[in-house]
Amino acid sequence: MNHLTSIPVFLLLLTAASGGMVHAGAIEQACMKADRSNANRHLCDCIDDVAKKYFSRSEIRRIAKFFAEPHLSQELRQSDKNADERFWDTYQAWGEAARRQCD
Repeated sequence: MNHLTSIPVFLLLLTAASGGMVHAGAIEQACMKADRSNANRHLCDCIDDVAKKYFSRSEIRRIAKFFAEPHLSQELRQSDKNADERFWDTYQAWGEAARRQCD
């Protein structure tokens, strides 16, 4: 048996077994786990896609933590560090873009 032909079947089974979360980004996963009433896969995926246009992978992982621990975003907002202020400005711009694109 050719092992390469069984790979797509394996990926299909893995995707089905995991509820489609195999390719989900960090923000999409955090959004779905946050148990918010309006969260759904389409919305969370859209928010994640918009984030990829604004942030690096490490920044996206940082933002994903905000879903489980919202106080982290407040700490960021209140920080006096220049880097945090720039990050907050980008975070705000991302939020506005996500609202426009994902509604």
